[in-house]
Amino acid sequence: MQNPKDDPHGNAIKDPDDWVTGDERMTGAQASYLKTLCEEAGETFDPDLTKAEASERIDALQDKTGRGTG
Repeated sequence: MQNPKDDPHGNAIKDPDDWVTGDERMTGAQASYLKTLCEEAGETFDPDLTKAEASERIDALQDKTGRGTG
């Protein structure tokens, strides 16, 4: 097995569907940022998303609003 410390960036990006805690309620930070993005995009904020769902929604809204990190 490869040592994860040899490639610290290899572990940085995981598919939200593979997260161990992905089915838990989104974090406060996710909710706050997602609410801001929804307002900017003119879309409805859903406070009941899971961590994984919120992450995917944030990615989509970042692209839509031009706030994407990539």
